[in-house]
Amino acid sequence: MTILKKVILASKSPRRQELLKSLGLNFSLMLPESDESYPEDLPPHLVPEYLSAKKAESVGKQLHYGEIVIAADTIVLFRNDIFGKPHNEDEAMKMLHQLSDNMHEVITGVTMLTSTDKVSFSVNTQVYFRKLSAKMIKDYVIKYKPLDKAGSYGIQDWIGLVGIEKISGCYYNVMGLPVSRLMVELNEMGYIITS
Repeated sequence: MTILKKVILASKSPRRQELLKSLGLNFSLMLPESDESYPEDLPPHLVPEYLSAKKAESVGKQLHYGEIVIAADTIVLFRNDIFGKPHNEDEAMKMLHQLSDNMHEVITGVTMLTSTDKVSFSVNTQVYFRKLSAKMIKDYVIKYKPLDKAGSYGIQDWIGLVGIEKISGCYYNVMGLPVSRLMVELNEMGYIITS
């Protein structure tokens, strides 16, 4: 077993930062310098893992022994179409109208990178929205401005509280980081994280 002396989170996401803090981990932030492009022929369910690896590699070029980079990327997959972050409020409302009264998948890809190891994995959660009125959607988008969220919503926001009927899978995965699986993978890699 190797004790990790430093955890680096390659993410701007406040939700991922909050989840790592909830685990009691001390970590530093390094913002990834990678775009979110991917090969056109890549199957949609593999996109998050591919992008998480790009993020990890963009900040992990000069890691020292005992340091690990954790990077993640989340997409919403609806009828085999990827819903990323909306570009504006109109696009956000359009996405939510499509998700309303339907099931979609939330897939988060995670990559853990050290000076000697690289492990990537994906976690899939099914989310079922009840029918949302046009007013609910408009009010949510205007008040909460979910332009930084894949699929135009946060499960922890008001829309998640009133609009989600059920989920099948990991709740925290929908927030952007499947923390239970992350800890399992770190343990299987042989790492102990010190707080």
